[in-house]
Amino acid sequence: MIAGIETGGTKFFCAVAESADPTTFIDRVRIPTTAPQETLGAVREFLEKHFSEVAPEAIGVASFGPIDTNPASPTYGYITATPKPGWSHTDLRALVPLLGFDSPIAFISDVSGSLLGERTSGAAVGMNDIAYATVGTGIGVGVLVGGSLVTGHGTPELGHILVRRHPKDTFEGICPFHGDCLEGLACGPAIKARWGHSAQGEEVEIIGYYVAQLLLTIILAVAPARIVIGGGVMKTPGLMDSAKRQLSELIAGYLGGDHPATRSADTYITAPQLGDFSGLTGSLVLANSLLR
Repeated sequence: MIAGIETGGTKFFCAVAESADPTTFIDRVRIPTTAPQETLGAVREFLEKHFSEVAPEAIGVASFGPIDTNPASPTYGYITATPKPGWSHTDLRALVPLLGFDSPIAFISDVSGSLLGERTSGAAVGMNDIAYATVGTGIGVGVLVGGSLVTGHGTPELGHILVRRHPKDTFEGICPFHGDCLEGLACGPAIKARWGHSAQGEEVEIIGYYVAQLLLTIILAVAPARIVIGGGVMKTPGLMDSAKRQLSELIAGYLGGDHPATRSADTYITAPQLGDFSGLTGSLVLANSLLR
């Protein structure tokens, strides 16, 4: 069997599957993200339940970050300077020796994991040039170009791009590094800090403006064939439609009228088909790739 772990700002998901069928969970668990010792202890308990006698064939980890994804780095598998309090410089790779395994293990960003999951059995099956964006507790983007993940020496960190401010937004932002970067203005905690509740009415238009700028940056930078966008904030009623409409306005005809991003009803920008389990599925796909 193989194991997959998806780490997130509010929750961890862990699952096991047969290597012959990595997208079908045999068992899974949801663990709240608290302090590293407590959360990783619960991860160990789950893995020990399934691998007390036989080591997993491989383990895939799709993690929030920034996370060091360079296998040649001495801090491979470390969460680095993350905005998540208490998690900076956490060594996720230490899970394996702590469990007594010598199983192969690989690390990618959580959004790259979601991308792999959606490409394998979700909204972008078989596509080689795609992007996955999440707008939730944090904001991140995973990118696949020519069938290869953009990863290795770091990963895309588009949640921290600088954006144009909405004319009606004076919020100072909450990012501990950049203040009013995209994540500092539009992630879930930023929305709660600004209004005390999920975006409603005109507030949806403000957040939609920032999401539209993220989408435009992805399109202009990597020209994907499809963008899948998920995360808790994107479940806000009307937000997806607002972001698509404002994206078309921001493009302003530059890409030509036949570009799918200019048509708000087009499936070029779509929600994930695997729901909350895109990243967990991707972590198992990653584990399975180590066996080839």
